[in-house]
Amino acid sequence: MRIITLSVLTAATLLAGGYKIPESSLNATALGAAYVANAHGADAAYYNPAAMVYNDDAGLLEVDATYIGLSKIHYASTSGAYNIDSKSESFLVPTLHFTSKKLGDNGARVGLSIVAPAGLSKRWDSQPAKSSAEEFTLQTIEVNPTMAVPLSNTMSLGVGFRIVRTDGVVKSNTGATQVSRDLTGDAIDYGYNLALNYRPLNNLSLAATYRSKISLDVEGSATLNYLPSAYPTHAAYSGPASVSIPLPAALNLATAYTFETETTVEAVYERTYWSAYKNLDFDYSGTPNAATVAFGTPIPKNYENTNTYRLGLTQKIDKLTAMAGIAYDESPTPEATLGYELPDSNAWIFSLGARYQITPSWNIGLAGLVDMKESREVHQSSGSNPVNGEFSNAKAYLVTAGIEYRF
Repeated sequence: MRIITLSVLTAATLLAGGYKIPESSLNATALGAAYVANAHGADAAYYNPAAMVYNDDAGLLEVDATYIGLSKIHYASTSGAYNIDSKSESFLVPTLHFTSKKLGDNGARVGLSIVAPAGLSKRWDSQPAKSSAEEFTLQTIEVNPTMAVPLSNTMSLGVGFRIVRTDGVVKSNTGATQVSRDLTGDAIDYGYNLALNYRPLNNLSLAATYRSKISLDVEGSATLNYLPSAYPTHAAYSGPASVSIPLPAALNLATAYTFETETTVEAVYERTYWSAYKNLDFDYSGTPNAATVAFGTPIPKNYENTNTYRLGLTQKIDKLTAMAGIAYDESPTPEATLGYELPDSNAWIFSLGARYQITPSWNIGLAGLVDMKESREVHQSSGSNPVNGEFSNAKAYLVTAGIEYRF
């Protein structure tokens, strides 16, 4: 698959920004990812591995499928010369979570999650967007084995090892100036995650989770065409290409309280360290020429650290568990470096969902979420394809169906 111009790629992991996918389970979708201190069941392995020690003494396996729909994004230039829309997109993303029974007398547990922590697909058929983002597609898969150990009757520690596979597609075509690119690449990179859970009372949980920065060292091949109309069509470069992009660290601090009515309220503060993303710099082998200079010049990104604020509500009613969430998610992209491949902005997130216990061993559920981006005006005076106009109508819709088995 292809990747190499991703001013969007960073993400992965479950972080902040327009291409993160923090909702990697049924509960997370239903609660808008306000699911850290109250993480329980099989997906605790991913959202708070330290919480695995508080599960019942049983093996748990959960399989989910999430439909993701991305709306068309509208762009209207300040001059009135352009009034265009990106293509709408849709995807189906499967995820899996597992937690074990107690291992020995000390109550340690192990877990495993397979998720898609980030993703992006943005395609434009019209200029000026097509010049830099005819297609930008990002796909990631993370395999995250974890382990939890109790430190005392009220505190537990979780650790995990993250393996992230990245693939992507990048194409662009300026049309009139006959400059195009088609790049392919992939990567497998590694990181870790930590979790600490403190439960001083049966109905109070305090948690902190941390996911490390990962450098996504993408290697692949590129075909670049730099063809002024005076020259015949030919490939100006065809050969190896590489780029390194930071997957920023993320810290979550959360508290959850359960009332006598079996109502649980959770608040989560998430800090994502996007400032690690300074620039996007592609490396091409061989003798430099006009094409490799044009496409190999470092592109400033200068992303900013972001905050996300989440609030989740869980209500148990006999065999039914109802959930709802709301969140406000800041964009890391400064105005000066925003591009058509990721016209990101701050977002409000709203979610609903429910689980039903069919038998003591099986429960099923359904959840939905809408991510509504704020309209954003951008005014740039420099760059190879400066943006001057307003982006609007950016939305993402998620629907997750899942089933959990207890054994």
